[in-house]
Amino acid sequence: MMKTIRIVEIRQSESAYPAGLKKYLKKDAPKSIQSLGNLGILQGRSLCLLCSIRCPGELILQAFDSAKELRERGVTVISGFHSPVEKECLRILLRGKQPIVICLAREIEKMRIPTEWKKPLEEGRLLILSSFGSKCRRPTAVLSQKRNEFAAALADLILVVYASPGSKTEAFVHRLINTGRRVGVFTSPYNANLAPVGAVMNKEAVLKKLAVSVK
Repeated sequence: MMKTIRIVEIRQSESAYPAGLKKYLKKDAPKSIQSLGNLGILQGRSLCLLCSIRCPGELILQAFDSAKELRERGVTVISGFHSPVEKECLRILLRGKQPIVICLAREIEKMRIPTEWKKPLEEGRLLILSSFGSKCRRPTAVLSQKRNEFAAALADLILVVYASPGSKTEAFVHRLINTGRRVGVFTSPYNANLAPVGAVMNKEAVLKKLAVSVK
């Protein structure tokens, strides 16, 4: 039986409220957030993983290999883990020992915790966060977009597996880059649509920047 772990509400005025939310979301930073798990995870450096729902096979394989590398390096990974590629990366990461932060596009309270999340929660290496209240019980496209903005604001670096041309993910990545966020993309002709707006870091450069904080 899973030991009791309480949902904690953190208000913007409290010291535990993540600084990145105020810094990057500014006036759109949520007044409070819900958390379940080890809040200490947010004290270390981290990477936000993003991928469009549809992804070329070549990049899918690279994503899975990268998830294994992140797991082996002990990198803290933050994501909504919603797209098919993100979900599979989460399964890979859950088999490791490194911290994981899952950002939801719904409230936490009425959520059924998946079996595979329970042990990492008990071990203190998993944190579940939500910026949505009790009225948001099902993810929607709008909530998912806000969730991605929330996840990116928590991270030091953002790594994009794939952002399909014309997608909301592409538009979001453009906004991140234009506001000075450090964004890396998987090197591939499929991501050529991101190069003109300055997504110059590749995956290897992102991992190198995180090297000082990983095991």
